[in-house]
Amino acid sequence: MPVPDAAEDLALLIEAARGAGRIAARYFRDDPETWDKPDGTGPVTEADLAVDDMLRDRLSAARPGYGWLSEETPDSPERLTAERVFVVDPIDGTRAFIEGSSAFSHSLAVVEGGEVIAAVVYLPIRGKLYAASRGGGATLNDDPIRASATADLEGAVVLATKPSLSAEHWPRGVPQVTRVYRPSLAYRMALVGEGRFDAMLSFRATWEWDIAAGALIIAEAGGQVTDAAGAPLRFNAEVPQVPGVLAAGAALHGPLLAARG
Repeated sequence: MPVPDAAEDLALLIEAARGAGRIAARYFRDDPETWDKPDGTGPVTEADLAVDDMLRDRLSAARPGYGWLSEETPDSPERLTAERVFVVDPIDGTRAFIEGSSAFSHSLAVVEGGEVIAAVVYLPIRGKLYAASRGGGATLNDDPIRASATADLEGAVVLATKPSLSAEHWPRGVPQVTRVYRPSLAYRMALVGEGRFDAMLSFRATWEWDIAAGALIIAEAGGQVTDAAGAPLRFNAEVPQVPGVLAAGAALHGPLLAARG
């Protein structure tokens, strides 16, 4: 059986993401049942679990040889030997979802050899579907997108939490940027790919499922994404975390990295 190309995997992800959106919409602003995860990593709702079940069933049935890594599924070492792996966050921005904010997203990616080859970030309530395939460019609702061309760090508009702009992360001095925030990390990365904002920063250990899809969207939109120290991102690691993320338009990534010292 021939191996699907990146465009075929992308088409599958788009279809699955739209199905996830339909499920999430049924629970949205309808007081879904909610629990705190035992490891202290935050809340989970019945909507997260319903979306995860559907995605795992649908995607694994369509690509039975692919591995599976999801925030809401117990991890298995079997994915480490798979040639391709689905990396999924069923609902990114669960707290926003619980609060009734439309800024949550579904983040779906296919990883091959440590690199993302197909990606979708979908905001069903806002009707925004970001998509990318390796070598195929990036789109928002089928229209091509490009990352920001801003090269001047001073005055750049950066998506970040308040702690990301604290002095401890900037030994040369905190850069004079304008900070904005969105609750879904996947959405923040997609917005950088869209060129709506100049950069996105996170200096905490970051789960792969939060950033895999957004990383390809930014790269295919002409931006650059690394870990917080400037090293290339690799996915499907044994411990699926990276040491922070620095994402920006190609002209701004270097100045941002240099500002950290």
